[in-house]
Amino acid sequence: MRVALISPLFESVPPKLYGGTERVVYNLCRGLTESNIEVTLFASADSVTEGKLVPVIDEALRLRTPPVDEPSFHVFRMLSMIAQRAHEFDVIHNHNDYWMLPLTEMTRTPVVTTLHGRLDLPDLKHVLSGFPKAQYVSISDSQRQPVPGLPWARTIHHGIDVQALKFHEKPGKYLAFLGRIDAEKRPDWAIEIAKRSGVPLKIAAKIEGKKGQDYFDTAIKPHIDGKFIEFIGEISETEKSEFLGQALALAFPIDWPEPFGLVVIESLACGTPVLTRPCGSMPELLCEGVTGFSHLDVTLLAERVHDLPKLNRAKCRDWVQQRFSLERMAEDYIHVYRRIAELAERTRTGKTYGADSYRRNFLYPVQRVADGDS
Repeated sequence: MRVALISPLFESVPPKLYGGTERVVYNLCRGLTESNIEVTLFASADSVTEGKLVPVIDEALRLRTPPVDEPSFHVFRMLSMIAQRAHEFDVIHNHNDYWMLPLTEMTRTPVVTTLHGRLDLPDLKHVLSGFPKAQYVSISDSQRQPVPGLPWARTIHHGIDVQALKFHEKPGKYLAFLGRIDAEKRPDWAIEIAKRSGVPLKIAAKIEGKKGQDYFDTAIKPHIDGKFIEFIGEISETEKSEFLGQALALAFPIDWPEPFGLVVIESLACGTPVLTRPCGSMPELLCEGVTGFSHLDVTLLAERVHDLPKLNRAKCRDWVQQRFSLERMAEDYIHVYRRIAELAERTRTGKTYGADSYRRNFLYPVQRVADGDS
């Protein structure tokens, strides 16, 4: 099977620093090629992949100097490039949001789009529902709630290379905040948890744009003393394992409908449990009292900090290995590819599914449940 993967152009694949979607695309490329799927990646030229790379631009947009004035110019160039080569693929897998949805009308090659962001934005549902041939994959069941009527192919949780993250058996002595400085991520609440519990906090995060800088200056910077509350800044992928693994817990007190939260499973893979609020996908990613604690009330969340050393860090890693592996993610997507490719072929030829095809598509998820991985 020949699959085209479309990545955003903002970061390289994999991202050199912060970049969740591009990290997922990289992991999926690996998983698919290891399953003998022929993968062609459309991304920036500074990307690395085990498949074939088609460079759309010479460098990821975020790292360009001077900054790009109008990123959409490059996105539309990408759209044109893929449309011209669409006949070379059995399936096109879009990770670049609604920008690539016109492909569903421009080519006979089936297109499936994984939506990585929040879907409760005004008017977004009108864009997503405006392409009748589109098929979507959600990254959590909770992500679907604002737009339940979309043609959903499946929910597929992200997967990571668990072995690439070092396991730390003993709990550390600080709380870790990793991600992006933003009001919806609530690093200010992470600071409150640290102060209420008496456990230091280290913040490793990027500050993006004027909005992020203003929030940092007003809500975060006044609390930073370099000792109890420490701001490290944005860290690389190679630094992530030690930063998370040496922490007592990941402080993730979000205040928005988080579609997934890749850092949560990365932290658990290091053996580090998670303190969070039950927003968005969090109930799907955590096992309460086993891989961490979840409360809407930040005060109650802070009270659970001293229960963290009682948790079995090996169980945190096992939880990720069993449910969020790179191999499982690739397997789930391959099933979707086969299903939509067969449907497209049936539409082109007018043929109906044979008994074997029905049996394969029906028994696949049933067998997954029987294997303990639904």
